[in-house]
Amino acid sequence: MAILLALLTFVLLLAAITYFGYRRYARPSRMYEQLGGTAATYALPTLDKADAQDPGIMVWAFEQVGEMIPVNPDSASMIRGDLIAAGYRSGIALAVYVGIRTVACGLLLFLALVFRHNITSNPILAIVLPIAAALLGYFGPSFYLDHLVSARHDRIREGLPDALDLLVVSVEAGLGLDQALFYVGRELAPSHPDISEELQLVNLEIRAGKRRSDALHNLAERTREPELKKLVATLVQTDRFGTSIAESLRTHSDFMRTRRRQDAEERAGKVGVKLVFPIFFLILPSMVVVAAGPGLLQVFKYLFPMMKNSQM
Repeated sequence: MAILLALLTFVLLLAAITYFGYRRYARPSRMYEQLGGTAATYALPTLDKADAQDPGIMVWAFEQVGEMIPVNPDSASMIRGDLIAAGYRSGIALAVYVGIRTVACGLLLFLALVFRHNITSNPILAIVLPIAAALLGYFGPSFYLDHLVSARHDRIREGLPDALDLLVVSVEAGLGLDQALFYVGRELAPSHPDISEELQLVNLEIRAGKRRSDALHNLAERTREPELKKLVATLVQTDRFGTSIAESLRTHSDFMRTRRRQDAEERAGKVGVKLVFPIFFLILPSMVVVAAGPGLLQVFKYLFPMMKNSQM
């Protein structure tokens, strides 16, 4: 068993080192950068993180595994929506996700079956452990994907005030809404790449012939971020009724600042309640031990022997 564990550890380390070396040193784009950079210039935003660079051996392996696994169309649609919300729009993203989930489920199940007798001697736990490992491997990627979606929502929400301010300045300077969206998406690329990518994708859809309202609705559906949905609704209504875009954006910007301040005050008000449990279970026992410890030691040392002698 020890030899098998050592062999498995060696194989995992070898795979990790090989993958890191390939991605870090052997990839052609890295070699081009070391030689002075590629001749291509940045003109249009990439539609996916995986499209801008070589996906790598492990991604290819997960893709091959995922393509062999049948997926329910409804589940595939939901997973694809979550992947798009997390920023992965490649055509292979769904297959890679299914492959990762399948490999994780099978690997954890295999490890649990091999080492369950070394972990526990209880026969019931020996049956439950492989099932729990398989469920962890199956649902773990889903939890991690939800975390990626939530993290991207936070980044978009943090960059939205800057985007709104720059959009107001651009519109008041005389730019149309399409040109303002293009300018804001280009200027926010270094500081807020997520919202910049989404705005540039809106510009691509408008250039391809979609109506502005449809492109903005697609933006809201892709990101699923509530604050961005409110901004899209404001822009669509302004475009439909012909009101002043700059005034609407300024009003929405003031509303967002007020809302963020209220959210901060709400979180600050909840701090006292949230600190009750850490104080009660962590800090209070330590204070009791420090304050009452010497007195209890004296009681155990002198009072109990005196009581015992008095009873005798």
